[in-house]
Amino acid sequence: MMNEERRRTIIREIEYWQENKLLPDQYCDFLMNLYKSDEEIGRSPSGWSRRAVSIALSASGRQWFLAFAIFSAVCFVVLYFNVFHPLLQTALALFAVVLLLFFGLKRRRGNEAVGLVLISLGMLTLLVAGIAMLMLHGLDTPLWTGLFLFGCGVFWIIFGIAARFSVLHYIGWLTIFLVYAMLLALADDRPRWYEVQLFWLPAAFVFGWFSWFVHRWSKPSSAVMFAASATLWFMPELYAALLMDQPAWIQLALIAKIAVGGGIIFALRKQWTEWVA
Repeated sequence: MMNEERRRTIIREIEYWQENKLLPDQYCDFLMNLYKSDEEIGRSPSGWSRRAVSIALSASGRQWFLAFAIFSAVCFVVLYFNVFHPLLQTALALFAVVLLLFFGLKRRRGNEAVGLVLISLGMLTLLVAGIAMLMLHGLDTPLWTGLFLFGCGVFWIIFGIAARFSVLHYIGWLTIFLVYAMLLALADDRPRWYEVQLFWLPAAFVFGWFSWFVHRWSKPSSAVMFAASATLWFMPELYAALLMDQPAWIQLALIAKIAVGGGIIFALRKQWTEWVA
C-alpha cells in the first residue's frame, strides 16, 4: 500500500502540472484518478473551482495576508477616489491600467483567453475611470468627452495592432467613428438625406482601399479595415436612426445598401477573401 504522505505529494505535483499547463488536462485527470481515493474523486471539484480550491489550500499565511491587503487597498481607493487630488486620481487610474495590461500581456503567453480578459479589463478601466474623472471635475462637455474618446480610440488602435488584438483594433475605429458622429450632430442636426450619405460613404471606400493596401503586410489589420469599411457603409442609416429620429427614407436606403453591398461583396469575393484570410 502506498504511503499516504507520498500519495498526497504526488497529487499536489499533478495539480501543479495542471495549473501551469505542463500536461494536458485529460492526462492530469487520468493520473489524478489513479492516485486519489474514491471519496476524494467523488467530492473533488472540477474546472475553475478545482483550481481555486487547490490554490486556496496550498496558499501560505503570507499569501493570504497579501491577498487581503491588496483587496483592502482596492476597496479604499474605490471608496475615497473622489476626495483624492486630480493628479493622484490620474496616477492611480494609469497605474491600474498599466498593471492590467502588463499582466495581460505576460499571462497571454501561457493562456490566451486569460491574457485577453486582463487586457480588456485594462482598457475598460481606462474608459470608465476617464469618463468618471471628466464627470467628477465638471469636464463632461462634448469637447472634452470627444477628445478623451478620440485619444482612447487612437490608443486602442495602436495597442491592438502591436498586440495583435484585432477586436480591440476594431473597437478603436468604432470609437473614432462615434466621435465623428458627435461632431456631425453638433455641426448640423437636420442634414438632408444625401448629405448624410456623403458624410460616411467616401470613408467606407477609403477604408476598403486601405484593406487592400495593408493586406500584404498584415492580414489581421486588413480584416479590421474591411470590417470598418462595412461598418461605415451602413453608418448613414445608423446615424439617422439614432440622431435624426428615424426619417422616412431610412428603410429604403437600408434595403438599397444591403442589395448594393451584397452585390459588391459577391463580385469581388475572390479579391477581398485574399485580403482578410
